[in-house]
Amino acid sequence: MKAGKIVAGVFAIILALLAMVSLVGGGALIWAHTTQRDADGFLESPTYDLESDGYAIVSGDVDLGDRPGDWWPGNLADVRIEASAVHSDVPIFVGIGPSDAVDGYLGDVSREEITHLGIAGDIGYRSLTGTAPDGKPADQDFWVASASGFNAQTVTWQVEAGEWSVVVMNAAADEGVDVELTAAARVGVLLAIGIGALIAGLTLALLAAVLLVEAVRRPPPAGIPAAEMPPATAPVGAYPLTIEGTLDQPISRWMWLVKWILAIPHFVVLAFLWMAFFLLTILAFFAIVFTGRYPRNIFDFNVGVMRWTWRVSFYSYSALGTDRYPPFTLRDVDYPARLNVAYPQELSRGLALVKWWLLAIPHYIVVGLFTSGLVWWTNDLGGGAQILELSGGVIGALVFIAALALLFAGRYPQGLFDLIMGLNRWCYRVMAYAALMRDEYPPFRLDPGGLETDSAPVGE
Repeated sequence: MKAGKIVAGVFAIILALLAMVSLVGGGALIWAHTTQRDADGFLESPTYDLESDGYAIVSGDVDLGDRPGDWWPGNLADVRIEASAVHSDVPIFVGIGPSDAVDGYLGDVSREEITHLGIAGDIGYRSLTGTAPDGKPADQDFWVASASGFNAQTVTWQVEAGEWSVVVMNAAADEGVDVELTAAARVGVLLAIGIGALIAGLTLALLAAVLLVEAVRRPPPAGIPAAEMPPATAPVGAYPLTIEGTLDQPISRWMWLVKWILAIPHFVVLAFLWMAFFLLTILAFFAIVFTGRYPRNIFDFNVGVMRWTWRVSFYSYSALGTDRYPPFTLRDVDYPARLNVAYPQELSRGLALVKWWLLAIPHYIVVGLFTSGLVWWTNDLGGGAQILELSGGVIGALVFIAALALLFAGRYPQGLFDLIMGLNRWCYRVMAYAALMRDEYPPFRLDPGGLETDSAPVGE
């Protein structure tokens, strides 16, 4: 690879990582905004059991900047603290105040400072020894929000810039604090931030996809424009996708037990390649709708991703057909598993609008059965209720049988391999159709066997 392509590939990976973080973060924010809020719009924490043998439980300093009204937008967020005394006959106090004022009041007081609040309700403390406080907490005048009394006490505060601390005490400033506390926050721009993060993630992912295509793109042979390159070949009368696999014999009895580890580098790379595949297919969709053609560079890249995926699948748990480690390349190379899709010179603009979601539904049901639709076990939900767990699929079940045959008999049954190849061939035909690569509807036909012969040009 030339230096420019290497640099493009490095930047593509960096942008893809940033895109993944932005997309996951944006999706999480939108999910929280739409499904996790209570009736008042607050996102709640777990309930924490707070205990102290001293006189107070104090949060760490929450630093929100030191210039109120300068950078901190007004009405950005509200915080709500709810605390209930474990012993109902003990009045409690909950307050939020400036950290320096809280330190002045509790600086020499025996207390617990919270160092960690986990999302599972776990808590970390730092114990500080000292004396009793000078006066009851409610008598202090520095609180920006506070509440005291018996039973549950709630404090709601509109967030401001500064350094703040949350304090929980007995209202009478007695020793021994034992409460249950829940914190909640309401951010007015949460949805906007989530949508912005998603847009940023999609933009970064699109840039990463373009750079990745540029990094792996091969120029056409000298003197032949890319649009005039000859179409690939596919078997006469079959779907214009060629997927083949040659069963290596003998195959290791035990290597299939560790292939999931050996294939991890491929899984990582393929995660980014499929992100680019998805985004580039969207670009191809618009190109087909407006021009009736699938951009050749994008087509070659997407076929390369499918080819790479098929090699890794053939090596691992979609076939276990070889022990040869798959190469890290999008190109069609000498390997027991090969895939090609004939390039279409023209595609229907109307079919591009419906074939990937409407017309392909019957095939999606079949492919779902092949890949993930078998019942393997049930779980007891208690009270006699049962729930079915869906896992694996026809392909997974057959490959597992093949693995057992390898382990105990030392050979892979040829008939079983031919059936597994037919199932995989069906799945990849549907994949090519759904990815808008061909207009020919995939046949409802199982074509078993490792090889597709009698090749002839298609796609003219």
